[in-house]
Amino acid sequence: METLTSISTASETTGRRPTLPNVFSSVAVPQSAQLWRRALGFIGPGFMVAVGYMDPGNWATDLAAGSRYGYTLLFVIMASNLMAILLQSLALKLGIASERDLAQACRERYSRPTAIALWLLAEVAIAACDLAEVIGSAIALQLLFHIPLIAGVIITSLDVLLILLLEHRGFRYIEAFVMVLIATIAVLFGIETVLSRPEWFPVLRHLFVPSAALVTNPDMLYIGISILGATVMPHNLYLHSSIVQTRDYPRTIAGKRDAIRLANIDSAVALTFALFINAAILILAAAVFHRNGHFEVAEIEDAYKLLTPLLGFTGASMMFALALLASGQNSTITGTLAGQIVMEGFLDIHLPNWLRRLITRLVAIVPAVIVTALYGSSGTGKLLVFSQVILSMQLSFAVFPLVSFTGDSHIMGGFANNRVLRATGWTVAVLIAGLNAWLLIQMLR
Repeated sequence: METLTSISTASETTGRRPTLPNVFSSVAVPQSAQLWRRALGFIGPGFMVAVGYMDPGNWATDLAAGSRYGYTLLFVIMASNLMAILLQSLALKLGIASERDLAQACRERYSRPTAIALWLLAEVAIAACDLAEVIGSAIALQLLFHIPLIAGVIITSLDVLLILLLEHRGFRYIEAFVMVLIATIAVLFGIETVLSRPEWFPVLRHLFVPSAALVTNPDMLYIGISILGATVMPHNLYLHSSIVQTRDYPRTIAGKRDAIRLANIDSAVALTFALFINAAILILAAAVFHRNGHFEVAEIEDAYKLLTPLLGFTGASMMFALALLASGQNSTITGTLAGQIVMEGFLDIHLPNWLRRLITRLVAIVPAVIVTALYGSSGTGKLLVFSQVILSMQLSFAVFPLVSFTGDSHIMGGFANNRVLRATGWTVAVLIAGLNAWLLIQMLR
């Protein structure tokens, strides 16, 4: 009855059906005078989005970057994270202010052919992301339980049962599950980073100061842009603009303004958390592999085998694999929701969650099985990095509409971006497009 009321309210206020109707406006937010109490009600969506910033695709790119170039590419992680905070802020503002997600806004504002093209590109991005989490989970299962890689790829498709179970219990359960897994990853990597004894001065220097080699070295640029693709993910923009509407806040000007403020706190905290995890993976690779002369550790299996002997800690490899499994399983949840939001938002076609998830998984499993069968574990690391480059290539097709919509007063009303925010948003959008164009030219050469 509560869900039916939520759907009815959404239809009356916006004239459209929300893409996640069963959880729309379903999470109560305390109407307290104390900011921290209201902020607690909004904690969750940001961490759901942060999952995409620490999935197995990130692992592959961070391991490759750290082992090959030491701490040099830490600045790319920092810059990517700052871009992510800005873009996710615009995404949540679009969802709250206009009460439509990014996919719905594209369908309403663009012609049918343009909307279809954007939908197809979004589906490619989701497939690339799903491919990374499928392979990552399969590798973790192989390392922990010696399950053949192909069997592991197929087993990961069954995680849909867990997702459906949690969905029936409520959106807060999904958020809690995600946050527990994120905490697990953080603790495991925190221990391993401390044990690796990194050089903290170079870490801090490279975190805030870019290297000129990033532009002049095509190989370094390739890894750098793959980090960008693994960090700022296009499907997260669609996801965030929708799931932020799960909160039951007053749909008034004052209520929306407060909701945007609280959602930004949630997003910034969660993405900062993701920054530390991503940086920890690269720092670990630099301190353990690069420092000891292992410059080509792009494969997750190689990292697993080398960690224990190089760190001198018996459980190091096991902790690494457990964190990888938690990362892969966590990512399936956001993949489910993003797939549903993109398809229903662009096409206005509503499918059962289990059916949408199976379609998404099949798209990811088929290429994963083919690559695994042809190349075995030796090809998975390169495939993971390449999947993140694909994500980066698709990013502009989500970023440009997002910046355009949030600066449009016809869509946003009084919440439209001011001049400074518009200029910053367009600068980031053009920078991302320029980096991808440069990468494409280097690849063609």
